[in-house]
Amino acid sequence: MFEDTYRTIKAPSQGIYKEKGSKFMAFAFPVTTEAEVKAHLDTLRKQYFDARHHCYAYILGHDKAAYRINDDGEPSSTAGRPIFGQLQSLDLTNILVVVVRYFGGIKLGVPGLINAYRTAARDALDNAIILQKNITEVYNLQFAYENMNSVMKILKDENLAQSNQKFDLDCSLDFSVRQAESVRVCDAFLKLKGVKLTLLRVE
Repeated sequence: MFEDTYRTIKAPSQGIYKEKGSKFMAFAFPVTTEAEVKAHLDTLRKQYFDARHHCYAYILGHDKAAYRINDDGEPSSTAGRPIFGQLQSLDLTNILVVVVRYFGGIKLGVPGLINAYRTAARDALDNAIILQKNITEVYNLQFAYENMNSVMKILKDENLAQSNQKFDLDCSLDFSVRQAESVRVCDAFLKLKGVKLTLLRVE
């Protein structure tokens, strides 16, 4: 049985770490697109415009295929990578963590920076509620009106969420199904005559 779940956070959370006058404020956000990442970064940069650095890491997609690490002027791999490491250690995706640094006048050195960014990020994640979500596939289903009762029976028996219903001589609707159950459910629909299924997206 393949794994069809992923872990993310339920809502934004915050954390903080202080050392030698420097303050590291961490902000964790649930995100699903790069546009959402950019919006959160823009907001934090405006809100904390006088901070020295806004370092971050994010991971997107149930398969964790999209990710980015940014040190924002800190020495290479001392900020974004430690933040990213915390996301990996908790096996999270669809998440952005930004650590905003106010410089306190005393340099922390490479080990000190790595520890500061890692600890701040972890504090924000420790304050978050972590969810396990199912990967779902969303399909468009097209069928003749005469198949209405059969289609509706499968939808009801499988407890499938529906949207965009259009019932006429030719009918259409969208439904979502847990990925692990998609082959069995799609086979049930395809046994009906004149049914067409199109995969729209995976969530």
